[in-house]
Amino acid sequence: MTSTYEWPRDAGSTDSVALEQWLDRHGWEVDPTVFMAGARGPAVQVRRIGAAWHDGDTGLLILPGEVVEYDGDRMRIAARPATTASSSW
Repeated sequence: MTSTYEWPRDAGSTDSVALEQWLDRHGWEVDPTVFMAGARGPAVQVRRIGAAWHDGDTGLLILPGEVVEYDGDRMRIAARPATTASSSW
């Protein structure tokens, strides 16, 4: 069963708690050694609970506005549907 979580732009503490709870249900956690702040909000590095860099599982970087998908085995950034640009001249 696939599960998704949208990491919003300008995420705040409530968003962080919700992400941590969602990750925990799937055996993942926010990597406490990585923090990145940006103009559109914080980026978050996540990894399997208990994983270390030398385990070969480097985790996943989630940027503001991205949707994360858990497929029962791994985390990945979900593909967004393609949009068609229209112009009105």
